[in-house]
Amino acid sequence: MKPLVIFEMANNHMGDIAHGIAIIKAFAGTVAPYRNAFQFAFKLQYRDLDTFIRPDYRGRSDIKYVKRFEETRLTDADFRHLIEAMREHDFLTVCTPFDEVSVARIEAHGVDMIKIASCALTDWPLLERIALTRLPIIASTAAADVEDIDAVVSFFQHRQKELTLMHCVGEYPTPDERLAISQIELLRQRYRGVRIGFSTHERPDHTESIMLALASGAAAFEKHVGLPTELYALNAYSASPEQIGGWLEAGRRALNMLGTRSRYIPTAAEEEGLRALQRGVFARHDLPVGKVLGPDDVFFAFPPEPGQITANDWSKYVHYTVTEAVAANAPVPARQTTIRHDRQHIREAVKAVRTMLRIANVILPGLSELEISHHYGIDRFAQFGLTMITIVNREYCKKVLVMLAGQTHPEQYHRQKEETFIVLHGTMTLKLDGVAQTVKPGDVVTVERGVRHEFHTETGVVFEEISSTHIQNDSFYTDPAIAANTQRKTLLASWM
Repeated sequence: MKPLVIFEMANNHMGDIAHGIAIIKAFAGTVAPYRNAFQFAFKLQYRDLDTFIRPDYRGRSDIKYVKRFEETRLTDADFRHLIEAMREHDFLTVCTPFDEVSVARIEAHGVDMIKIASCALTDWPLLERIALTRLPIIASTAAADVEDIDAVVSFFQHRQKELTLMHCVGEYPTPDERLAISQIELLRQRYRGVRIGFSTHERPDHTESIMLALASGAAAFEKHVGLPTELYALNAYSASPEQIGGWLEAGRRALNMLGTRSRYIPTAAEEEGLRALQRGVFARHDLPVGKVLGPDDVFFAFPPEPGQITANDWSKYVHYTVTEAVAANAPVPARQTTIRHDRQHIREAVKAVRTMLRIANVILPGLSELEISHHYGIDRFAQFGLTMITIVNREYCKKVLVMLAGQTHPEQYHRQKEETFIVLHGTMTLKLDGVAQTVKPGDVVTVERGVRHEFHTETGVVFEEISSTHIQNDSFYTDPAIAANTQRKTLLASWM
């Protein structure tokens, strides 16, 4: 979705409908080159002045806002003309109501979005009326504490309202040191799923703020605008069309620099340049047709040859079989091999283990490491394998073990470690020195040192292992082929 830019006219129409329409037309020309990068909207403010202002304060010129609101009063027909002009120039329409009567006017005028001003963020009678509309809601948060923002977000989300929150500082204009643009990231992290924007009041000739806000993840902007004439001057925080042009240009540059939020696609030149700096794979000795390459068959050296397998292609999850003989010390070309990739098996194993833990309602510490045992190779993990998560390993040890439906953990024994197993979910067949028993949730089984044990599960099983200290190389498999497989374990730190 393109970032949404809302031009706040506020009272800058000066109560002059012709001037208001001139503002819209001027900014329509300004934004034309930027419509590929942004969505654009114009915003008005509605107040039912006959009820909004206290009866005994109407007509007073000594109170700044009363005087300004009354001097810039427009009729219902005037507002409709402005809304029509916005649509004619391809702007979305937004309006801020300051009273319940104005919400009804917004509905009657068919405005696209409704905006809540910072001063009204916790005006609950007004929010209750706004919640009755079907319009998307944008809310500014100047000076609001986190508890109030939490309450407003909860209020609208409970009513399934589309909500955008705007970081805002209510100082007009806002000095650079008070812009607090990092608040955008705070709001994004706290209110996931809510679009976050920036309602900005910095000096109108400043352009850095839009770049910083976009980099922080802002997806909407609100900016006060106006059109200076001989009759009407601009205030210190409203931008002219020329100033908005510079501001949007800075925003477009920032979007180009930021690029997509998914992983970027490198150019062919970038890939070629990096590949030229990689080490190539060379034959350590003559490689016959049909040879499955292992670490003892190759060496890595610089520079690589075009089309050659490189060290970056080499992995214990990638297996190369030679289809044309390769002489000793020669580069191993990719075209003279077939490739089998096993990493997908790891992804599938992790996904299945997470599912099993969720079904079993087992909660684990956030930084737990996952150890995947694939005794006869990852491609046979569905038949032979086990995954374990070490929780504690001191003088005592606790692990959570997961086996998927149909898996067998081959027979092994320990010389130094004694273990106790407690089943949490599912059932399994446990063989101790060849004698089978069925173990179900709540069962506790202790395996003494030297006792051969083998697991099998048809349903899938999650169980705890509580033992004396786990010592590496204290697992002895009765099948020597397992011990010969030096690549039988995969350790993952980031898997949850």
